[in-house]
Amino acid sequence: MTNFGDLDIFARVVSSGSMSTAGRALGLSPAVISKRIKRLEDRLGTRLLQRTTRQISLTEAGQGFYERVLSVLAGLEDAEAFVSGRSARIQGTLKVSAPTSFGRMHIAPHLKPFLDAHPDLTLNLVLTDEFTDIVGGGFDLAIRIAELGDSSLVARRLAPVRRVLCAAPAYIAAHGTPEDVEALKHHTCLRPHNNDAWRLEGPGGAVLYRPEGRLVTNSSEVIREAVIAGFGIALRSTWDVGQELKDGRLVRVLPSYEGSRNVALSAVYPSRQFLPAKVRLLIDYLAELYGPVPYWER
Repeated sequence: MTNFGDLDIFARVVSSGSMSTAGRALGLSPAVISKRIKRLEDRLGTRLLQRTTRQISLTEAGQGFYERVLSVLAGLEDAEAFVSGRSARIQGTLKVSAPTSFGRMHIAPHLKPFLDAHPDLTLNLVLTDEFTDIVGGGFDLAIRIAELGDSSLVARRLAPVRRVLCAAPAYIAAHGTPEDVEALKHHTCLRPHNNDAWRLEGPGGAVLYRPEGRLVTNSSEVIREAVIAGFGIALRSTWDVGQELKDGRLVRVLPSYEGSRNVALSAVYPSRQFLPAKVRLLIDYLAELYGPVPYWER
């Protein structure tokens, strides 16, 4: 039977991308780590890792094995928590990925009560506007705002996301108000850096419009500041610009149209039969915090 310690070592090497980093975390030398990985590969009769002088990567067999090892280790953690009664005493590190603006505005301000309730838990919150590789990056959880397709990952919907077309009053005063989606081509639109089309839903059903504009950026926060400054028209989430819409710094454009309703705020995590208690607790906390009608819509 495979040694569970070898499985833990393998998982830590993959998540850290380095035998030396995994060794430091476990108090083992790189030589011992390498020996244990080789022992695991010999037992399985297949190579799990491709090793070069600069990096470590998973083989195809290693990728499938890693996903299943995570499930096994999660099950062990869940079993230990059940037996020892540690359900209310969560320990360790919880690594979470979230969009930059949303994380700053709607996660960071609410972390203190969660962490105060679990003093033995460390949260590693990584903010990025790119989709992270949850498994390869060693993340326990990712918060995503997207229309999620088929995936080997599991997703739990946390809240609906409303996206509206908006502009500053100064922009409207200078350039007028578009009467329909087709009229947007005569306006400056603040488009996403990946040049994705705006998926809109209106009186006539779904509409695709590919915005054009002179500002290209990979930063959602730059787009936000640019639309408030009067640079053009943007498709923004109400969690992002709700206050500006309320106080008049922004106004709705084509109010009968909104972004696709299939986009939602979701918690995404590796497919596991047993979800670690620390992950489940954070997901439950965020789901209760936001809810079917999130506070930024009230």
